Amino acid sequence: MQSLDESLLAPLPPFSQLERTQIREILDQASSKRLDAGVAVFEEGASAERFFLLLDGTVRVIKITPEGDQVTSLHIPAGQLFGIAPALGRDTYPATAIAASEVLFLSWPASVWGKFVADYPGFASETYKTVGTRLQEMHSRIVEMSTQHVEQRIARALLRLVNQSGKRVGDGIEIDFPITRQDVSEMSGTTLHTVSRLLSAWEKNGLVSSKRKKIVVTDPHRLVVLGGA
Repeated sequence: MQSLDESLLAPLPPFSQLERTQIREILDQASSKRLDAGVAVFEEGASAERFFLLLDGTVRVIKITPEGDQVTSLHIPAGQLFGIAPALGRDTYPATAIAASEVLFLSWPASVWGKFVADYPGFASETYKTVGTRLQEMHSRIVEMSTQHVEQRIARALLRLVNQSGKRVGDGIEIDFPITRQDVSEMSGTTLHTVSRLLSAWEKNGLVSSKRKKIVVTDPHRLVVLGGA
C-alpha cells in the first residue's frame, strides 16, 4: 500500500491517535480490494481470517434468523473498521457483510490483530470505542423493536441512514447508496407491504421521495417528529 498516503487515513478513528510512522507500518501490511454492489465481503459463520477498513462506499451487515429471515443489523459507512471478529473474541464472523454500493477497502490478516492492539495503544482504544458505539446502536434497535410503533421504527431507520451517509441534493438529503423498500423493511423489522404503504403516504405528504433504489428525505424535521425524537 505504498501508493496510499498515511495522511489520508490520519483522521479516521483507528489511526487518529497514531503517529504517521505508525500508520505507515500498519499500511505496509494491508491489502486493498474493490467490490461491486451486492457482492459479499464475508459470510456469517465463515472463518474470520481478515479484518477490514472501508475506504469508500457502504457495507450492509445482515443476520439470518433461525426461521431463515434476513435482518439488516447495521450499515457501515466509509472510514470505519468492520469484520473485527478478533475484537469480540471470535474466530468466525457473526454476520454477513455485503457491499451496499461499490466499495473499496483495506484488509489485514486476523493474525496481526493482537500485535496491532499491543504495539499501538491508540489503535486499540479507538477500535474498542467503535465496538462500543455499535453495541449501543444494536441495543437502541432492540429497544425500538420492543417499544415503538412501526411508523416510528421506519422513520428512525431512515434518519440513521441520513446521519451516516446523507448528502445534500436539490430537494433534501439523499441516502448516498442504493436502498430498496425491502432493505428498509429488514432494518425496521416489519413487512415490505407496510414499508411500501407508509413511504407512499409520506411521499404524498412531502416527507420523502423515492425512485430507482434511491430515497431522499425532503422534510427531515417532520421525519424526526414522526420518529418520536
